[in-house]
Amino acid sequence: MPDAATTETFEVSTRRRYAILAICCLSLFIISLDNTIVNVALPSLGRSLHSGTSGLQWVVDAYVLVLAGLVTAAGSMGDRFGHLLVFNIGLVVFTLGSLACSLAPSLGALIAFRVLQGIGGSMLNPNSLSLITSVFTDAKQRAFAYGVWGGTFGASAAAGPVLGGVLTDTIGWRSIFWVNIPIGIAALALSRWLVPESKADKPRRIDVPGQLLLIATLTSATYAIIDGPRAGWSSGQTLALFIVAAVLLASFLAVEFRSRAPVIDPHFFRSPPFSGAVAIAVFAFAVLAGFLFLNTLYLQESRGYGPLRAGLATLPMTAIVAITAPLAGRLVGRSGARIPLTGAGLMMTAGAAVLAFGGHHPSYALLAVGYALLGLGFGLVNPPITNTAISGMPRSQSGTAAAIASSGRQVGGVLGVALVGSIASAQAPHVGWLLLLGCGMAIAVVALVTTGGSRTAKS
Repeated sequence: MPDAATTETFEVSTRRRYAILAICCLSLFIISLDNTIVNVALPSLGRSLHSGTSGLQWVVDAYVLVLAGLVTAAGSMGDRFGHLLVFNIGLVVFTLGSLACSLAPSLGALIAFRVLQGIGGSMLNPNSLSLITSVFTDAKQRAFAYGVWGGTFGASAAAGPVLGGVLTDTIGWRSIFWVNIPIGIAALALSRWLVPESKADKPRRIDVPGQLLLIATLTSATYAIIDGPRAGWSSGQTLALFIVAAVLLASFLAVEFRSRAPVIDPHFFRSPPFSGAVAIAVFAFAVLAGFLFLNTLYLQESRGYGPLRAGLATLPMTAIVAITAPLAGRLVGRSGARIPLTGAGLMMTAGAAVLAFGGHHPSYALLAVGYALLGLGFGLVNPPITNTAISGMPRSQSGTAAAIASSGRQVGGVLGVALVGSIASAQAPHVGWLLLLGCGMAIAVVALVTTGGSRTAKS
């Protein structure tokens, strides 16, 4: 996320300013859409490419893992070379990656092209927000623009499962990647026409060693978790991967403490609100990604739903996310982050409890209650995370703090799919729901401990 103190600003007309906001929101829409639209197509994709659960996990996690690892570096590249330039490169790479995914001849090729999508997506997220900062010079208008940008997540979450179900049922799973192509082309054309270039006055260095160690750590841990059910949790391969991940993590921390411009500054974690925001981001998006993955397999493989019916079945969750997310932003502005974050944790806990203890063949009405509670939790949790991460931080560090919180979201998504998918492979979906229930409880506890009082300022 950009820092208002170090990013060039421009005086542009009101109409053009909101056109730029719309272009940036389009980029976030397709990034977020790819997190939800793919899930409903997984069973069809798996049958077409002869993939088991672990392969499907990599289809999701390859994309999210790259987003998690590169988002901070992509922001630094925009600061140095120009936010519009990197944003446009991201649109080209993401759009070409989407086209390649739709043509993938094998599972391995699809996973590789998902990595390409992730590289492009990592360039869009931080630089789109930097472009918004450069043209919205008034503090209130900028806060509104940030709220609209963040609320786009709710819209994409609501559209993904339904749109994915319609396309998969009528055309086939490859069509879910076609959606990104016209949106990417339109955003590219409009941005080149309407959006002014901007750079940071004092760009941060790109911490290449730290960046590589972060990606290697996440990849090793994810591989160990995903392949654990097949290789055996006590096998030499699994244990070796976990040891490698631990060594890489220790090396990453050593590098970050010495780096002048670390990917993740360890000193930031001295701030309780920042530490709490990152932890909540990890837990919350582990719940979201884990739910989407496990629920898709459950509805289509255990209950026999087709892709469209499965997508429509999740509407109680996705529709509430779309409605609640903008309202949560206003609630944070009025009363701070503690109420929405604690409420989000409690709602997620309740929703996961309904699914965990609803029996082997619950009625759809009971499922809908669980989905609605989870949707309420998801809608409440996302807007306050960035606010909490930057509260109490110096203005010069607020952009970096927000970017790290964004990485936490992606790390949570990676771990959620890896853990829940591995549990699903063991034919124990109720354990998966219990894992998500535990994450919901953790969100509520962390929110109570790290927010409120003088710890978290209002936005």
